[in-house]
Amino acid sequence: MANNMDNHSFHTKQQTNTPIAWVPSLYFAEALPYMAVMTLSVVMYTNLGLTNTQLALYTSWLYLPWVIKPLWSPLVDSLRTKRWWILAMQLLVGASLAAVALSLQTAMWVKLSLAGFWIMAFSSATHDIAADGMYILGLSEKDQAFYVGWRSTFYRIGSIFCQGLLVILAGYLENKYNVPLAWSITLGLMGSMMIILASWHSITLPRPANDIAMPVASENGNLLRTFLSKKGVFTAVLFMLLFRLPEAQLAKMAQPFMLRSQAEGGLELSTTSVGYAYGTLGAIGLLIGGIVAGWLVSRNGLKRWWWPMVLAISLPDVVYVYLAYTQPSSLWIINACVFTEQLGYGFGFAAYSLFLVYFSRGEHSTSVFAICTAFQALGMMLPGMIAGHLADTLGWINFFIFVCVCCLATFLVSALVKLPEDVS
Repeated sequence: MANNMDNHSFHTKQQTNTPIAWVPSLYFAEALPYMAVMTLSVVMYTNLGLTNTQLALYTSWLYLPWVIKPLWSPLVDSLRTKRWWILAMQLLVGASLAAVALSLQTAMWVKLSLAGFWIMAFSSATHDIAADGMYILGLSEKDQAFYVGWRSTFYRIGSIFCQGLLVILAGYLENKYNVPLAWSITLGLMGSMMIILASWHSITLPRPANDIAMPVASENGNLLRTFLSKKGVFTAVLFMLLFRLPEAQLAKMAQPFMLRSQAEGGLELSTTSVGYAYGTLGAIGLLIGGIVAGWLVSRNGLKRWWWPMVLAISLPDVVYVYLAYTQPSSLWIINACVFTEQLGYGFGFAAYSLFLVYFSRGEHSTSVFAICTAFQALGMMLPGMIAGHLADTLGWINFFIFVCVCCLATFLVSALVKLPEDVS
């Protein structure tokens, strides 16, 4: 009888809160703060005059909430409902964006803006936990399968909106006003969007009967023992940390390289041109690479395409050596290089993602996967922290050559891991 009542409550909510009204907007909202922290901050600090060493160190620390996210995810379940966390974090992200926007007009803009980004990063990581929980609690299994494409598509649209349209807007405003005011306006508009999305979700998010705050016994010790007892855990952790060693450095410094003056060894592109390169053509290449990889793996399995994917994520890095050496002025050439590198990255990253899924199989698979993603974030954070110093010390050409040399680490850890035949 209780189950029938729960099912009746669930379906009643689904009639008034249709998934199409909240799933796309929820994952669009999830992408905005993450991209603001990881991408917009880098472009903004570059244009505001921070050195490569400074901006890489400061912004790489912002990965920390995603590194330690598994530690506090039980608190999200035990303190409040998923619905409460989603709305609270969206409002907090909106407030932190407004705070960063205002801080840029003060003399202490570096410290204050970083404080705002820190709040945003922790809010974003917490929002990730609650949003994924709401997706499970608020949808039937059939709807979860149906809307998974909507979920990933609108997250990607949010990413493109941030690193494409918003960067282009900031570039336009930089030409019209000045750099601090341009970014204050851009981030202020983004903060307003988050407030609007929170208001929308206060109406459209369902209220599942089982979305309740429940005390959760900490199982971090048991989960860690489960993780460490898995076969091949040492090589798996090395893979998680080192597979993206070149990409972690490249992702942090590619846009500053595009923006720096030619006298500094950069390409001296406008902010608008950088937004177009990474937010449109680069995003298209990334999307195509991921789709093709998924299709091929579904047909032939991961083992068949493992090394083509490893090569695809590594070899295109050489285009940045070419760009740094020739410093071309043609946007066609630059955009073609960005598209090529992002296409290879989209294709090759599928190998990394699917390995994490494979390794997480078995007992406590969801929690083990969360630990894997924490190592993934750590693998991006640590190399990114020193990437700016290396670029300042070596110069752009030698830095990108060093990035290519780091691909040897990718090849090594890819050779060490063992793959079953059935990963697809």
